Amino acid sequence: MERENIILIKSISFSGRIIGFTRKLKDIKEFDLARQLFKSGTSIGANIHEAQSAESKRDFIHKLKIADKEAEETKYWLILIIENFELEESQELMEELINIKRILGKIIATSRK
Repeated sequence: MERENIILIKSISFSGRIIGFTRKLKDIKEFDLARQLFKSGTSIGANIHEAQSAESKRDFIHKLKIADKEAEETKYWLILIIENFELEESQELMEELINIKRILGKIIATSRK
């Protein structure tokens, strides 16, 4: 029986929430923030998914490190949003992102061993 790949599931869920959240940013005319958050926030999942068909362990780790860098950029945009706008979902997204970063860190550390 195949185990559920939690990081894949979480990354798809997070990307979907980012898509919805950036629509709300566009509604308040924050087009630049929406674009930046959309790009980095959905790129996390894209890189995690790409890592699943990596050519080697080194390639797998590299792709996950790229996902982690995109997560760090997403964190930056969410911090700006949290500090400058009163949008309910922003803090929830931050918590979800921190959880994804924690899982990515564990996978990267375990894969290096």
